[in-house]
Amino acid sequence: MKRRGFLAGAVALAGGAAFGLPAPARAAARALTISTRTLEVNGRAATVFGLTAPDGRPGLTFSPGERFRVDLANRLKEETIVHWHGLTPPIDQDGVAHAGGMLKPGETRAYDFPLDRPGTYWMHAHSLQEQNLLAAPLIVHSKEDLTADRQEVVMLLHDFSFTPAEELLGRLTSGQGHGGMKHGAMDHGTMDHSSMNHDAMGHGSMDHASGMSASMMAMDLNDIEYDAYLANDRTLDDPEIVTVERAGRVLLRIINGAASTGFTIDTGALTAQAVAVDGQPITPVEATLFPLTMGQRVDLLLDIPKDGSSFPILARREGTAHRTGLVLATKGAATRKIAPLGETAGPVLDLAFEAKLQAAAPLPVKAAAKRFMVHLTGDMASYRWGMAGAEDITAAPGERIEISMMNMSMMAHPMHLHGHHFQVTAIDGAPLSGALRDTVLVPPMKTVTIAFDAGTQGDWAFHCHHLYHMVQGMMAHVKVG
Repeated sequence: MKRRGFLAGAVALAGGAAFGLPAPARAAARALTISTRTLEVNGRAATVFGLTAPDGRPGLTFSPGERFRVDLANRLKEETIVHWHGLTPPIDQDGVAHAGGMLKPGETRAYDFPLDRPGTYWMHAHSLQEQNLLAAPLIVHSKEDLTADRQEVVMLLHDFSFTPAEELLGRLTSGQGHGGMKHGAMDHGTMDHSSMNHDAMGHGSMDHASGMSASMMAMDLNDIEYDAYLANDRTLDDPEIVTVERAGRVLLRIINGAASTGFTIDTGALTAQAVAVDGQPITPVEATLFPLTMGQRVDLLLDIPKDGSSFPILARREGTAHRTGLVLATKGAATRKIAPLGETAGPVLDLAFEAKLQAAAPLPVKAAAKRFMVHLTGDMASYRWGMAGAEDITAAPGERIEISMMNMSMMAHPMHLHGHHFQVTAIDGAPLSGALRDTVLVPPMKTVTIAFDAGTQGDWAFHCHHLYHMVQGMMAHVKVG
């Protein structure tokens, strides 16, 4: 049986299949509903948000050449807004309050724009509602996807808390953090990182490797302790088990939809090829560990051995032993119990993997019309975050823009630009022809440079994809036109 034929049956029948890819609807406009749903997490019922199609499946999948025609209905008792992360719509359809306004309770809003790039994208609330799982996959298929002899699996990651997001934020801004826990060797309250003279520090003024070593400053990894970590709405106490074919090939599309948690994807016994990041193709990179910060996606090709077995695909939380994931298993294979706590902490996310990536179709060579330096600032003590210099970013449509982001804080920041795909062109001033992305991690005391051609007119959101950093000031706009 051909694996693409097997996929059709697997989506309908296999292992939970809650996040299997739905067949595209034939109607002119897709219906997508924002509503509430109930999950069981750690043996307790939890009411969360959802983004579902009429068949009850989360998210949307589009065929090659199809337009984004969606009627989005808000069935909540509160206003909301949904951003199409990674797509390039007109500014008034981007899903941000400042451009299109909030979606009121009971309101249905029509969206209609071309889909110019296939890939793995996602949709999520552009508010604190994102913490309560208001997110879903958004897949745009290429012609190759429809003809390739492989099975597709989607894995959407979340961090989950029974505590409302507003209360979590209140604890952070009041200095409580998550109970006064210290990360590494430093208490959050012992250092005010915002007191540094950022303006005096250019590219060459700091030795990133040694000038601000761990002995001088300790990196802050996680500022919220969550109740659970989910993959496709499930913990490892009851993971999704996806049936795969012996000697088959799987394209695993992984989305980090967590509000404030970085993960490392661990493919265990299977060596994987990363073939795309943030929906954009790259020169394949083989590994078993793949860092994935908030908002990022990675597409992995996996070859299932002909003798079959079960293969856990784990997302290991940065800096702790927490983990989540799903299991790929051939028919009849035994599956072992996987504890939600591993034996070792997840790796700290850095730029080593980023430095290896090369875009399959890089930006055309072109001199930058404008260059900007943005200092990422903030500290855990005050829980205020900022983007000094970002207020000056303006461009005309089509202009090549270069932005260098220097992180002067002790937390990593996943930086996301709406309405554009940028290329990573330098790390700490060392040039590279890196990946095309829409979200890139900037670790503490590191500088990442990106380049892009300014798109259509509008004030495009440019912000940290750590939800609580964004809400507390790490939000700016690239003003085009």
